Amino acid sequence: MRHTISVLVENKFGVLARISGLFSGRGFNIESLSVAPTLDLTTSRMTIITRGDDAIIEQVIKQLNKLIDVIKVIDFSEEDFIERGIVLVKVNAEPSNRAEILRMTEIFRGKVVDVSAKTYTIEVTGAEAKVSAFVEMIKPLGIIEIARSGKIAMSRGKKTLG
Repeated sequence: MRHTISVLVENKFGVLARISGLFSGRGFNIESLSVAPTLDLTTSRMTIITRGDDAIIEQVIKQLNKLIDVIKVIDFSEEDFIERGIVLVKVNAEPSNRAEILRMTEIFRGKVVDVSAKTYTIEVTGAEAKVSAFVEMIKPLGIIEIARSGKIAMSRGKKTLG
């Protein structure tokens, strides 16, 4: 089963290495990892996407909670949450396909963020399925380069990680 885990950590040197080491030391792959400071610059929020059965993930969460720099851990698989990702896609923008690129971008509520004589760079944000669908739709037009963020997630309503 796929799990989205949010971890509030102290913003200190080596924390990311210790957390990723915990996963690799137990033979777990991190499918996606996003880290950024919170409003309080002394803390960072990590969003980790991994796979495993509930018992294994429960053990991972217990081990995360034992790390000195970890403040709070939430497995969003058991909560109502919002997720988003972002993709930047540079595509061939020949005169013959520019209108089609712009149409697809509009359908997916994306933005053209850079234009050159022969390329458009498009930004699309949203749920993972939306971002993936856009990439699949634009592929036949000629992707030159792609950069995709890891997923970020947050509880719905008033509940907070910290």
